[in-house]
Amino acid sequence: MTDLGQESEVLGATPRQLFIDGSWRDGARGSTFGVEDPATGRVLVEVSDGDADDALAALAAADEAQAGWAATPPRQRGEILRRAYETLTERIDDLSLLMTLEMGKPLEGSRAEITYAAEFFRWFSEEAVRIDGRYTTEPNGNGRLLVMRQPVGPCLLITPWNFPMAMATRKLGPAIAAGCTMVVKPAELTPLSTLALTQILSECGLPPGVLNVVTTKSPGAATGPVIADPRLRKLSFTGSTPVGKQLMAAAAEQMHRVSMELGGNAPFLVFPDADLDAAVEGAVVAKMRNMGEACTAANRFCVHESVAAEFARRLAARLGAMKVGRGTEPNVDVGPLIESKARDKVVDLVEDATKRGAEVLTGGAAIDGPGYFYAPTVLSDVPPQARLLQEEIFGPVAPVVTFATDDEAIAQANGTEFGLVAFVYTSSLERSLRVSEALEVGMVGLNQGIVSNPAAPFGGVKQSGLGREGGREGIEEYLNIKYVAVHL
Repeated sequence: MTDLGQESEVLGATPRQLFIDGSWRDGARGSTFGVEDPATGRVLVEVSDGDADDALAALAAADEAQAGWAATPPRQRGEILRRAYETLTERIDDLSLLMTLEMGKPLEGSRAEITYAAEFFRWFSEEAVRIDGRYTTEPNGNGRLLVMRQPVGPCLLITPWNFPMAMATRKLGPAIAAGCTMVVKPAELTPLSTLALTQILSECGLPPGVLNVVTTKSPGAATGPVIADPRLRKLSFTGSTPVGKQLMAAAAEQMHRVSMELGGNAPFLVFPDADLDAAVEGAVVAKMRNMGEACTAANRFCVHESVAAEFARRLAARLGAMKVGRGTEPNVDVGPLIESKARDKVVDLVEDATKRGAEVLTGGAAIDGPGYFYAPTVLSDVPPQARLLQEEIFGPVAPVVTFATDDEAIAQANGTEFGLVAFVYTSSLERSLRVSEALEVGMVGLNQGIVSNPAAPFGGVKQSGLGREGGREGIEEYLNIKYVAVHL
């Protein structure tokens, strides 16, 4: 358990201003907005509320720094990332507490995220020196083909609130490694982790202007002029599909490169030959990581009719035993949802399902008191018309539906506009491959409840987005390809 002294110390050491051209500064209007603790509803600190003028000043700094940063040796860029990785690891206790205070997840979950976030810096520190091209002979032998990869240029990176450190490093790491400068707009609900991360990168030697951060309560008004500016060359966004579509439309005016990591509706498929104990363990991870507030969270549990009742019973027992509370308290498994609006949505979705005939096996209600808590919930006999089978729940609710055949399971899984991730539990190698190939998703968790890995390409298909983050593919999003025809 932490005390108020520790919390005050960590909050006091965290910057609260905008970071532009290597300096911390107040916004042009001098206004601020509060960052709330979702476990208590109280305001932790006030941070600068930037506007369009601030965002354009950040873009100007990024544009001015671009040529010099692109010319910086790859090894030097990689060593900055390596130092940042080491610093994140060294400061994991303070950074974890800061994240728990502003986002709500238990300290253990925050520590796991800091470890995961740091790995993106380590991975891309090694990728910085592996940006390659090719030199080949023309098929007719008359010349040579020279292909090179160069930095895209200034980028606008818009990060979400649910993984405030990892979603930042997943974008910052490849951009820095590739030689791109950046303007970052963190989520207004959780800006403190990004501000602490910015402070670390500055300490580790990132030159002025390469990274610029604008916190704002009015993201559209602040970033709109930046997206409309031809000096910007790339937009990377993680968030909801409706907002992603709006940003893509705006980016099209200047033909910016875009990367979009958007919504999900992940199916969790349990076949009759699955190891049921392993499936339940995986389901707990896939559903309850981050209180279910993850685009990769299992949203629909599609279970073969022969094992569905037993699976639901075991899952309900596990979720019903979880301790709910403030993330700084000992032995807490489940923290609050991020805000009242998020909890209200979960309440509405569960009420809709139960009115249509779903049975509550555990939970099923908000928890009274300060903060935005909702009880871990398992629903069985969920009818196909229930909204939570089509909408992203983003909360600790597990709806269970059944299937009779493999084809029916695949049809259920693919019956959504989203295609980010799916989870498959089976002991059959043949079924594993056949189902994985048939699923319309960008990622599959095969007999495991988590897919995120810095060394793997993260992203979806259909309305879950465009592009990939992480892996060797991640740095390609920040590089242009140039072909030079060489006459001999």
